[in-house]
Amino acid sequence: MEILWWQVLLLTLYAGYQIWDELHLYSSISQPVFAGLIAGLIMGDVTTGLVIGGSMQLMILGVGTFGGASRIDANSGTLLAVAFSVALGMEPTQAIATLAVPVASLMIQTDILARFTNTFFAHRIDTKIEEMNYKAIERYYVAGIIPWALSRMIPVFLALAFGGSVVKSVVHFLNTDLKWLGDGLTTAGAVLPAVGFAILLRYLPIKKHYMYFILGFVLTAIFASMFDGMTSLGTAVSGLDKKFDTEFNSLPMLAIALIGFAFAAMEYKRTSLAKPVKPGEMSETHSQNDDEGEIEDDEI
Repeated sequence: MEILWWQVLLLTLYAGYQIWDELHLYSSISQPVFAGLIAGLIMGDVTTGLVIGGSMQLMILGVGTFGGASRIDANSGTLLAVAFSVALGMEPTQAIATLAVPVASLMIQTDILARFTNTFFAHRIDTKIEEMNYKAIERYYVAGIIPWALSRMIPVFLALAFGGSVVKSVVHFLNTDLKWLGDGLTTAGAVLPAVGFAILLRYLPIKKHYMYFILGFVLTAIFASMFDGMTSLGTAVSGLDKKFDTEFNSLPMLAIALIGFAFAAMEYKRTSLAKPVKPGEMSETHSQNDDEGEIEDDEI
């Protein structure tokens, strides 16, 4: 399967849109999981798109930017990984390790280039502020999206339009002469989401709220085991009696999310009603968390 011209066009346009959404609209459509969904719809394989997008989302789960810091562009990496995975028949986990992660890391350079280029518009805005030219201020402000969008659109377009043969050769080489390396990269791609969880747990105040962490883990394990047992039982009974057509569904992710939301609401209510600390004083809990290196809400 080849990547058609209209697929290249749509993926390129989305690559430019996603950075604009991330900087201005904040609709969350610029997240890797949505990039995987949209790329999957365009390429005709939503399952592969969600697997790659979800894996990349989990990988950057604990990664954040502070100030002017740049981070890997997981969205562009997801777009290319989904496109070539579907077009060349790659395993999603192998596409993550060989395409998504390297491309996302390389896109840090184009992100920095976009930031440097935008200084031109920033200086022009400063000049127009002194002149009280509000129309020009608005015009240069909107024009600032151009370098940001091009920093994503150009690399994605070039990779999709001219990189297909190169990627195809590399994939063939990994699956034949270097099969051991290809299998290793596939395994690494499956493990990468755990890295995001590890980073997230490193910066969450786990030591302060360990009781919720333990409860959430135990409840999830209990419910998962219970529903899996019911599903197995239902399957066994249906095999004995053809009239038994009741379906046993597994615990939905929404239920797990609601349990977590309940814990978060209880903690928020408890902390919001806590006795305020007088000026110049510091609570013992806050002092301990600072020593542990955990990031509190007021530090982000």
